[in-house]
Amino acid sequence: MTLWRVGIDIGGTFTDLIAYNEDTGEVKYLKVLTTPREPWKGFMKALEELGAPIGEVKVIVHATTLGTNMFFGQTGLEPPQAVLITTKGFRDIIEIGRQNRPELYNPYFEKPKPLVLRRNRYIVR
Repeated sequence: MTLWRVGIDIGGTFTDLIAYNEDTGEVKYLKVLTTPREPWKGFMKALEELGAPIGEVKVIVHATTLGTNMFFGQTGLEPPQAVLITTKGFRDIIEIGRQNRPELYNPYFEKPKPLVLRRNRYIVR
């Protein structure tokens, strides 16, 4: 039986697959379009295009940037409601920020809106 090690990365535009055949040393690489609202479709299409029976796939390693892209507005999707779990004293650090501001003396500088609403930040002790 031929065994494959497969890595799949679901990106904002493409889903990439790289596969290594442990028996022959063959390496396959392919790209399929990502479907951001249904990322599993691109994942499954990439596996289909690999052409190896699922029983011959020994390992699948999965990665994605969809969540990150969503927060930064790169997918056209609304960001999901996020939650932050932090330790005491750091609940408001997202809004307070740091002292190294890029435009310290700009009176028109607008702080970006926090990615996590204050009501969705929880403290653990």
